[in-house]
Amino acid sequence: MLTDAQKQHYQRDGYIVLPDFKSAADIVTLRARAGQIVNEFDPKGAGIFSTVEQEKTTDDYFLRSDNTVRCFFEEEAFGPDGGLKQDKSLSINKIGHAMHDLDPVFRAFTADPRLVTVARDLGLADAKVWQSMYIFKQPGIGGEVRWHQDATYFDTDPVSVTTFWFALEDATLENGCMWAEPGGHRGPMRERFLRTGDHVRMEKLSDMPWPDDSTAVPLECKAGSLVCFHGLLPHYSAPNRSAFSRHAYTLHVTDGATDYSPLNWIQRDASFPVRGFL
Repeated sequence: MLTDAQKQHYQRDGYIVLPDFKSAADIVTLRARAGQIVNEFDPKGAGIFSTVEQEKTTDDYFLRSDNTVRCFFEEEAFGPDGGLKQDKSLSINKIGHAMHDLDPVFRAFTADPRLVTVARDLGLADAKVWQSMYIFKQPGIGGEVRWHQDATYFDTDPVSVTTFWFALEDATLENGCMWAEPGGHRGPMRERFLRTGDHVRMEKLSDMPWPDDSTAVPLECKAGSLVCFHGLLPHYSAPNRSAFSRHAYTLHVTDGATDYSPLNWIQRDASFPVRGFL
């Protein structure tokens, strides 16, 4: 499905943007289902999602979301009195982390035969989908996602995790689009997020600094675009202070031919095996 030029672009820069990959109808269906999940969500006891000092902010609510479907609030969703500052539908950071297997609508969106071909073109001989997230990037309070590499959370030997990120709305500088460092995937893995039972820790692997604006580029794209990027590619997104949300759906995929670390935070067994796109 990918041209030779697109494959070369991915190998050189560590990412590729494929416009018009999903139809407007596909997007409407997925957004409607996400809205329904949030509407039915009971916020009592729910967690807040943050990538800042993640080792300190990880809790039981997060860890138990590995193989189910849970909603997480934005850090800035609550006022000084502890109550939501705005409607629940405008306060959710994301839904995660197994909708691709457990929810029929998300499963249908994920089970796209074209993704099998794209994955193979990117070097994944046996694609395995470990995690799904629906990200809202809410207007005004959409939180920052700090510089990171997705291989930190999905360590394999050799590194194989690849991210499939679907823009469900236009992603712009104004509403907090992703930024990435072209070619940065050729650098080292800087840290690993390790889980042993209910204990997590972030292991530092490299002193190499994170990129800055002098080397990073914005990945602006239109709704319907698919952005694929290498697990070692450094990327981040700034807070969303605009009046517009930036909905996206993302999948983290490894190659079944590689060794998946038993210390990764998401694990599967025979009762709930990891599956591919189909």
